[in-house]
Amino acid sequence: MAIVAIDANVLVGLLDERDKWHGTAVAIRDALDGVDSELVYYDCVLNEAISVLARRTREQRRPEQLDALLDQLARLIPASDITWVSGEIQRLYDQVLGLIRSSAGDLNFHDALMALICREQDISVLVSFDQDFDQIGWLARVDSATGVAEVLRQLAEEGD
Repeated sequence: MAIVAIDANVLVGLLDERDKWHGTAVAIRDALDGVDSELVYYDCVLNEAISVLARRTREQRRPEQLDALLDQLARLIPASDITWVSGEIQRLYDQVLGLIRSSAGDLNFHDALMALICREQDISVLVSFDQDFDQIGWLARVDSATGVAEVLRQLAEEGD
């Protein structure tokens, strides 16, 4: 079974039908449903996704949709399914800053934290639309439904 981390932009795309990534996020979700995988949702990812949804609904003058989006998120990822990593910030702080520096600032704080936690937890697959993750050698970034099958097939071959 492959363990797959999910990035905030995929969650936002999945939840917000007006998001430019909505169709792709839905296709990725459907592809992940069809394979043997465990999805990992970090608290820092939920933090970012919730912040984006709140800001976006306010800026787009559709605040009445925020409650429904948050309810949908809570159904999709109950608190019991969240992997809580923010408590690791103090321990990983210097490494997070180092990764941000090595990316020349392309990676934000949460992305660097998520990449480091993935490495520690032996998670090598990240579903994200953020190309900045491509510079992280220990992560295979997936950004399409066909990419899901391809990356998981490669991992299975490497495991044989």
